[in-house]
Amino acid sequence: MGAHLCSEASAEAPREALRFHEDAKGAQVHLDARGCTACRRATFYDGIVFSQRPVPPGERVALRVLRQEGGWCGGLRVGFTRLDPARVSAPSLPPFVCPDLEEQSPTWAAVLPEGCVLPGNVVCFWVNRRGRLFAKVNAGRRLLLRKDVLVGAPLWAVMDVYGTTKAIQLLGETIDPTASLCPTAMPAVPTEEAVPEPEVTQGDECIICFHHAADTYLDPCGHSHFCSSCAQRIFRDTATCPVCRWQIQAIATLWSLRTGEGS
Repeated sequence: MGAHLCSEASAEAPREALRFHEDAKGAQVHLDARGCTACRRATFYDGIVFSQRPVPPGERVALRVLRQEGGWCGGLRVGFTRLDPARVSAPSLPPFVCPDLEEQSPTWAAVLPEGCVLPGNVVCFWVNRRGRLFAKVNAGRRLLLRKDVLVGAPLWAVMDVYGTTKAIQLLGETIDPTASLCPTAMPAVPTEEAVPEPEVTQGDECIICFHHAADTYLDPCGHSHFCSSCAQRIFRDTATCPVCRWQIQAIATLWSLRTGEGS
């Protein structure tokens, strides 16, 4: 009887507040002393961070966007992974959660719509028992980000402090999965109906911003997974292909290849 009561008390004990895992983080990530704030120091990538403990279905991960940096396309990515960050070697982390970490491991992440990751916005995201990844921004309606998360094994929250998103803060407290709102913050954001589907099909979108069509290739490696805007920024910032790390000599649009014109 005593063991039964102890088991019940343990099951009802509050969960440990969420923090960022102190060791498993991208090369450009700096964490504060409490492990609640993650800031990307340079570039637009190498900003992957994980929760320090598994997040069960229904529990909402709450974070606040602290800083934004102009000049890039795309922003914060959120999701879940079966990778135990305690077993992850930080130098082995790829530069992007989408698509790199997804291709290397059982990871499911998605980009948040433009306008949802402005400084001051509070983002909640969670996965339900049916494997659907949802997000909610401020007091807006929930957004369905994807439907294919495999539940049934421990899942850690994974975030990518990417592109225009410069710094985020985990709010720490466990959010009641039955709550109708996230913590109150700034302005309203688009509803599910207000967020249009991308005009490009999956697989044809830029792997950097996941918003514009991939219409530009890099010379000499030939990788063509980028929109012209992101390709120009990569060329200007690092002149290195994010896929294969070859030095970029030039960029050109795919239509110029078909017409024989240069870029």
